[in-house]
Amino acid sequence: MLRPQRLDDFTGQERMKANLSILIEAARARQEPLDHVLFHGPPGLGKTTLAHIVANEMKVNIRITAGPAIERGGDLAAILTNLRAGDILFIDEVHRLGRAVEEILYPAMEDFVLDLVVGKGPGAKNVRLKLPRFTVIGATTRLALLTAPLRARFGALYRMDFYELPAMETIVTRGAVILGVDIDPAGAHEIARRARGTPRVALRLLRRVRDYAQVRADGHIDLAVAEAALNLLEIDRLGLDNLDRRVLKAIISKFGGGPVGLDTIAASISEEPDTIMDVVEPYLLQLGFLERTARGRVATPHAYSHLGLPQSSAPNAPDVQQPRLL
Repeated sequence: MLRPQRLDDFTGQERMKANLSILIEAARARQEPLDHVLFHGPPGLGKTTLAHIVANEMKVNIRITAGPAIERGGDLAAILTNLRAGDILFIDEVHRLGRAVEEILYPAMEDFVLDLVVGKGPGAKNVRLKLPRFTVIGATTRLALLTAPLRARFGALYRMDFYELPAMETIVTRGAVILGVDIDPAGAHEIARRARGTPRVALRLLRRVRDYAQVRADGHIDLAVAEAALNLLEIDRLGLDNLDRRVLKAIISKFGGGPVGLDTIAASISEEPDTIMDVVEPYLLQLGFLERTARGRVATPHAYSHLGLPQSSAPNAPDVQQPRLL
């Protein structure tokens, strides 16, 4: 099991972890259910893992679902009526809940009641059922798409950011121990620095490098093995993969460096706009390779330099910080 089970074993996100620890300890001291919690940030940073950790720390059950899976109010009602006191309901992609479902969730989160309409037509009646006190933990990669009334009902909001390199090295090393992989510090460092500051990516790359080491080396992962495996996977030294480079090259070569709209970029490389926005853009913005402007996306001079393309046609973008290795 690669996911840590306790908050003390969770690596990185130190400020958020400290605040979450206080929240949990206070709730346990009062013997009350935890307040509703919302985790937001790019995908792969550990939002689901933290939900499981919170349930373990609070010693309660966790029920897992996702916004798109709750299509009707009746689906949510069935979930809520099966919760017990103190239980946690984890809703991934909470920004994708339908408006009718949200209307049922509001009183459930605020007053712990479930308002139902029984029957149809003139004989319909409103029925209010009391619910045990429970905790909703929401996770979203798109905080801006969360409606204001729903966001206001979360008592604690935590932003998760990309991980720093030392934390990523710890995650890779821990994952290698759990997987039984023989790895040295240089190999772990190489995997960590190409993992985009994202634990999910780091552990995926670790598994693929393990496969390479087993087939083409002696099973031991050192710097040379890690470099060879990651180069074969087309993961460069900053962690950019083929899709990242396709996005940047499309902006530069097809649209003169921008500005260009997201839908236009997506159409030009046959990808979904949501994939580019949620998976590609956050890291490119973090590196300073891409800018969002009112007119569209713009490739910065750093992107030209990294791709080895001439900058003569580069747009006059504002100065940005040099990209740093996460």
